[in-house]
Parts: sequence; C-alpha cells; structure tokens
Amino acid sequence: MIKKTLYFGNPAYLSLRNAQLVIKLPEVENSASLPERMKLQSEVTKPIEDLGVVVLDNKQITITSGVIEALLGNNCALIACDSKSMPVGLMLPLYGNTTQNERFRKQLDASLPLRKQLWQQTVQAKIRNQAAVLSACTNGETKCMIAWAGDVRSGDPDNLEARAAAYYWKNLFAEVPGFVRDREGIPPNNLLNYGYAILRAVVARSLVISGLLPTLGIHHHNRYNAYCLADDIMEPYRPYVDELVYGLFKQYGNEVALTKEVKFSLLSIPTLEVRLGGRRSPLMVAVGQSTASLYKCFSGELRRILYPKY
Repeated sequence: MIKKTLYFGNPAYLSLRNAQLVIKLPEVENSASLPERMKLQSEVTKPIEDLGVVVLDNKQITITSGVIEALLGNNCALIACDSKSMPVGLMLPLYGNTTQNERFRKQLDASLPLRKQLWQQTVQAKIRNQAAVLSACTNGETKCMIAWAGDVRSGDPDNLEARAAAYYWKNLFAEVPGFVRDREGIPPNNLLNYGYAILRAVVARSLVISGLLPTLGIHHHNRYNAYCLADDIMEPYRPYVDELVYGLFKQYGNEVALTKEVKFSLLSIPTLEVRLGGRRSPLMVAVGQSTASLYKCFSGELRRILYPKY
C-alpha cells in the first residue's frame, strides 16, 4: 500500500487518540468570525498506519511525544523545516526490521569490490535516467550520455557521473542565464533542494525498513553525513525530481519560488509513477524494492540493485 504524505504549513496541534493522528487547527478553533459548525470541523483524524512522510513547516506546530512514538513505530519519516521552509531535519525509527542485527552485519561485511560494483550500477542507472529526462524535456542530444553510461567502470574511477552531470545541467535549464546546479544557486535550485530533501527522506525510510544503516554508504562517506547510503541509492531517482521541477519551471518562469502550490506539487514525489522491472509503480514502492534488493546484494542473493528505468 502506498503511504500518504502529510504537510503542515500552518499552526497546528498534533496529538494521538486510538492509533489516530488528531489534527487541531487553532486558527479555525479560535476564530470569532466563523460559525460553530465550521469550528467543529477544525479537528481532523488520520490513521497513523497510512502515513509514510510527515512534513512540519511552521514554528507554531505542537506535536506530542505520543504522536512521534506512533509515527516512528509505523516507519514514518518525520521532516522538520527551517524558517525558509527548507527541510532541515529528518527523524527515522531506530528499528525497522526484525532481523536488523544480521542485516547490519551483512552490510558492514560488504567487500570493497562489491561496493564498487554497486556504485557502478548506480551511476549507470542515474546517467541513463538523466539522458531520458533531458531528451523528454528538451529533445536535446543525449548520445554522449548514453555512451558515458556504458563506459562507467567499477567504482567510476573516471568520474563519468560528474561529466554527465555537467552536460545534463547545462542543457536541461539552458533557458536560465548562468544556471549552475548549486545548493545556494539561483532558481530553480531552490525547488531541486526541496524535492531532493523529500526524496532523501523516502529513501532513508526505506533503508531502515530494509534493515540497513542509512549512514554507511557504498560510495558517499562524508564523516558529517548521517545519510550517506540514502544519498547513494537516491541517485537514479533524482531525474524524476528534475523532470517535475522542470515542469514547474516552465509553468512559473525563471523566478519560481517555493509557494504553497509549488511545495504541494513537490510533495507528490513519493507518488510519482516510475517503471521498475517492466512494471509501473509509485516511486515510494519502487524505492522499497531498490533497498530490499540492495540487502540481497549484501547477502549474496543478488548481483544487481533493482533501479527504475525511465
């Protein structure tokens, strides 16, 4: 079952009752101009078990410890945003799988050659999906990208990922003067940052459910990064976010901002349709299959990670 994403951008009080998330909106409850029948509708309930991602984007949100416990107990990712409405924190469950210790050991014992091969597969899948998105969005030339994907060696020692990325970004947003993919760069970098943060939470959640350590990457290894493995596995999924952002850029123009409407569009990322193994499925479901296959690679059951093909 596809899990739901809940976004809170206004003051709210979140509590727990009978395994249900109880949402109270003080702005409605305390309004003197609204009739009583509308005030009675200020309380809404949602089944905790249906939730996959919850985004908190207002400083006047109160959430009880009971809600946090219930969300984490049901493998829900909890995202907190800063004053600029950018995701700044992610909370995940400590225990997401019944055989977690065994799975941790398989992951920790993975050999360097295996990790290099898995990174090779990841980079190849990413570049091919980037090429497909670039072609679909701009009808641009992608033969070089397809060639680079085929030339990626174990561990990507030639850094073809970076070469492909430079070509990809230069051509995807060629209409934006001076565009460079940079976290602090001009729009639509702001939308890309937000979308990747949502994607990262979805991937990290699935890794925990699969009994893996999100911190221990197959390639990324920044000592200050708590989600290195999530950053690895999300790479082939990034182009789906890029395509969504490209559509928003075409709709709103060069100075596109993170309005509520734009954020709601980006919050649809977990439900984006992707193709995995010849079948269409929501992105969140596909990510779960990718992380499950990653464990099977660590355990020796599989030799390849299951990644989507655009």
